[in-house]
Amino acid sequence: MLLLVFAATISPVLHAVDTKEQPGVGALDPDYAAGRKAIEARNWNAAIKPFSSAALRGPDNADLQDYLGFSYRRLGQLEPALKHYQRALALNPRHRGAHEYIGEAYLMAGDLANARKHLEELRKICLLPCEEFSDLEKAIAEYRARPGTGTR
Repeated sequence: MLLLVFAATISPVLHAVDTKEQPGVGALDPDYAAGRKAIEARNWNAAIKPFSSAALRGPDNADLQDYLGFSYRRLGQLEPALKHYQRALALNPRHRGAHEYIGEAYLMAGDLANARKHLEELRKICLLPCEEFSDLEKAIAEYRARPGTGTR
C-alpha cells in the first residue's frame, strides 16, 4: 500500500513534459546540483563536468541534456551543443528550453531556417504565451536586423 502511495506521489515528477526542469532532480543528484550552481555562476566550463557525470547515471534525462547543450553553446562549441539539444528533444519533444536554445544555437551557426522551425514548435507547445517562445522570437528578430543576415 505504501508503495502505491509513493508511486502516485512521484509519478507527476517523473512525467513532467512541459517544464524546463523536473522538480527535485537536483536534490537527488549532487552532480546535477553542482552543474546548476556553476550555471548560476555563469561558469560554463565548470558546469560540463558535473552534468556529464550526472548524465552517465541518467542518460534519459532531457534536462541534463539541455543543460549540457546550454553550457557548450555558451562556450561557443556548437557541435556538442546541438548534439545535446537534439538528444534532449528526442527524449522530450515538448521540452521548451531545448527548443529555445537549439534555435539560438542555429542562429549562432547562421541557420535561420532551423531556428524558425523550433520557433514554430514552440508556437504549438506554448498554448499560452511562454518565455521560451518570446525569447527565441526576439533572438530571431535581432538576428534578422543585423547587417548581412536578413532572411538567410
